[in-house]
Amino acid sequence: MKKVLITGAAGKLGGRLRTALADSYDLRLTDIVPLSPQRPGEDVVTADLAEPDQVFPLAAGVEAIVHFGGIGVEDSFEAILRANIIGTRNVYEAALRAGVRRVIYASSIHACGMYPRGIILDAETPARPDSYYGLSKAYGENIARLHYDKHGIEGACLRIGSCFDRPTDERHLATWLSFGDMARLVRACIDAPFLGFATFFGMSANTRSWWSNAKLAHVGYVPQDNAEDYADEVLAKGPVDPRDPDIFYQGGFFVSQNGSFTRDLPG
Repeated sequence: MKKVLITGAAGKLGGRLRTALADSYDLRLTDIVPLSPQRPGEDVVTADLAEPDQVFPLAAGVEAIVHFGGIGVEDSFEAILRANIIGTRNVYEAALRAGVRRVIYASSIHACGMYPRGIILDAETPARPDSYYGLSKAYGENIARLHYDKHGIEGACLRIGSCFDRPTDERHLATWLSFGDMARLVRACIDAPFLGFATFFGMSANTRSWWSNAKLAHVGYVPQDNAEDYADEVLAKGPVDPRDPDIFYQGGFFVSQNGSFTRDLPG
């Protein structure tokens, strides 16, 4: 089986991938939080991604890296810089030094969260981050592009939407990514005969989606779940205010988190 490194393997999404991919790949798992082996043969390493000497050895003998490590919410710029920007730079440097051929990077819809809802985004949509967190994800997409263009390291940047057990609000009807579809997306990116450089929107087959992965059909990601199955339950909570910036923009509550949104809405 392919040797695959998963960073952030103690996190909500990394932990799900740890379980979902265990039967398909030989996994090396790392997090800043100490991990214990759960299965025979699991290779677990505690590491701080911001420390190069801890990160570089992780990529030895690895065919693909699934980079889900870092801070997953809005935080101070100093915290985001260390965990998400310096940490991601170290992961790509480790891949380059070790000759890893492919990196799957957990970007986020927050890399382009300042697009208004209803505008269809696709693989060629430029970043418009909505927060320091989103800014760090845009940086990660750019460093992935750099390593593909200069060094041929194939990369998939997954602009993950709302990855939960089920959608719980009106926005999720467009942005939901089921845990099962998240694993299908990552597996498709690892196994595709040719990946190149791809910017995916991490979404299920949602009827109301604002995003399109049509230009990346060659990778073979076929989502199987649909947020519409929960629409009646979600919409029964009542209407939303379209002039609320958290409703107007695709990034949701990240847009005005910490009271940072002060401009008038367009139109």
